Amino acid sequence: MKRLVAFLITGILTILPAAGFSQQLQALARLDATRSQISDRRSGDLDISLKLTQAVPYRVFTLNHPVRLVLDFREVNFSGIDAKTLIHTDMVKRMRTGLFRPGWSRMVLELAAPMQVQSVVMHTSAANGDAMLAIRLSPADAADFASATGAPKSDFWAMPKPAEAPLAKTRPAGDRKIVVVLDPGHGGIDPGARYQGYEEAALMLSLARELKEKLILSGRYEVHLTRDEDVFLSLQGRVSAARAAAADIFISLHADALAVGNASGATVYTLSEHASDLAAAALAEGHDRADLLAGVDLGEQDDLVATVLMDMARIETMPRSEKLADAIVQGIAESVGKIRSRPRLSAGFSVLKAPDIPSVLIEFGFMSNAVDLANLKTAKWRAQVIDGLLQAIDTWARNDAAEARLLRQ
Repeated sequence: MKRLVAFLITGILTILPAAGFSQQLQALARLDATRSQISDRRSGDLDISLKLTQAVPYRVFTLNHPVRLVLDFREVNFSGIDAKTLIHTDMVKRMRTGLFRPGWSRMVLELAAPMQVQSVVMHTSAANGDAMLAIRLSPADAADFASATGAPKSDFWAMPKPAEAPLAKTRPAGDRKIVVVLDPGHGGIDPGARYQGYEEAALMLSLARELKEKLILSGRYEVHLTRDEDVFLSLQGRVSAARAAAADIFISLHADALAVGNASGATVYTLSEHASDLAAAALAEGHDRADLLAGVDLGEQDDLVATVLMDMARIETMPRSEKLADAIVQGIAESVGKIRSRPRLSAGFSVLKAPDIPSVLIEFGFMSNAVDLANLKTAKWRAQVIDGLLQAIDTWARNDAAEARLLRQ
């Protein structure tokens, strides 16, 4: 046991991320029944208009026996919704709503006759971020309906797969390249913040590619992206991708947008102390024991033991994350000459919860601010901020390596 404790304290610990599906419904959005309706058209088509307070990922498909339409959402609160006020047609016999599985909610409409989905469109307001999901169905014969039923296969809805993690490796001490994993936020059917036709997911992917090139050209870093195209990747999957790449540091890239107010400037986040306690409990509760610790069999251990081991890993990791965040704040301030008045914050972002990887999340500004949006779109500004990030990571890496060498003595 003493050998295991020493192994953990020196930071040569690899802990796989949890799927984390034990949380309750967080109600990312709610359905506004006063601006939603389900009605028929003279043509015999069925129109479904659902007003949501926030755009969220979704999918639509049909099932047979009985004939029904299924709508799955990344957390929509349906509480207080009365089917009688929402449904204005005999083409829908009944409606059911509720939690499909932790993190996902579902609406099921039982149809009076077979109908095929003709169009599905989500319109998002650039002013306040709310959304209207518009669906049209047309009558279909039973055979055509049956052939088109079933949930589409997609990794988006699957539980995150455990990473094929490498063996635990030593903390960098200046004797090898630093492995950096860059995480462009959002992607695919989750575009993130939207403003004036620009999407957070696309802007951050461009920035991540440019930062990757700069880091690689320095000759001091091995760099991986969690995504290199416009695809959806779950929050747990992003951390799992970092672990599969044997990341030394993890940097998540974002740009916010506000419906009210005019905040501007960059902010750098680390995991808060309170969020780290909750993360340890969630990881211990929800993860496959065989994958929780590389080289350590926890199949017979309880949640308390697993939580203690992760807390021990964070004894070293969290101060390293704080130092990385401080270096990034200084690097951005020196390179672009402007940063928020309170540039260093902590929060419970899921992508920061790996116990053994120093992790930070950077909000490069607010797309709802004209100056910040112009900066994100301008190659010159991106080059400046990337220079600042390279300088910051270089500074952190030198200091971190010196500390690692002292620990080895």
